[in-house]
Amino acid sequence: MVDDRGLTFPVDDSHFIRRIAARSTGIGCDGVILLQPSETADVRMRFMNPDGSEVDMCGNGARCIAQLAFSLGCVPARMTIETQAGQVHAVVSGDDVCLELTPPSDLELDLDLGLDATSDFVNTGVPHVVVWVDDVQAVDLIKLGRATRHHVRFAPQGTNANFAKVEPDGTLTVRTYERGVEAETLACGTGATAAALVAARRGWVALPVAVHCASGCDLVIDSKAGKTTLSGNAVKVFDGEIEYGNRL
Repeated sequence: MVDDRGLTFPVDDSHFIRRIAARSTGIGCDGVILLQPSETADVRMRFMNPDGSEVDMCGNGARCIAQLAFSLGCVPARMTIETQAGQVHAVVSGDDVCLELTPPSDLELDLDLGLDATSDFVNTGVPHVVVWVDDVQAVDLIKLGRATRHHVRFAPQGTNANFAKVEPDGTLTVRTYERGVEAETLACGTGATAAALVAARRGWVALPVAVHCASGCDLVIDSKAGKTTLSGNAVKVFDGEIEYGNRL
């Protein structure tokens, strides 16, 4: 998370972004997220993948931006956030942040992806395939996630790939392979939302629903008056400075 309200971050320097994101030699992250001023909302979020590419939206990233902006005192607890996918609303309540997402689009059930599993698609700010499996932990996520992410059906941009299961108690378990990260991430907010929405459309779960992520933390997806919300913790771990040329 970068406080870039002064618009000094080198967004076009993909090498620098990759260096920051590297877990062994840099800070280590699934994304570099910029907090910037906005002319249309309280703040603006820009999300850079570890490979230096930029994506339109990140659900958990937007929740973290909300927490950061509120902690810096530059926004009220209820705020609007400008993203490239559109404007979203967030509410900070202690460590919990509830995000109202942009309307989902392009919902399509029963895709034929050549997999021996039911597959669905929905765009929740970014594109997501949801593959329904019997055992989420047994999935070869790198192999199947990469194959789904690069499937010709979604060329040339590709898609994010989620592998999900409805649990006996009506909750969901999800693992996500994210494009741009090109690996599994511990929690994907838009991916959890995608799984919850298509499961609800199929009549398999009732909203609100808890989604168990690889991190061990839960996200809660709900829909009220046609508006989809994503809720969960957003907790500060540490802060610091990084040099770029003669700048910090």
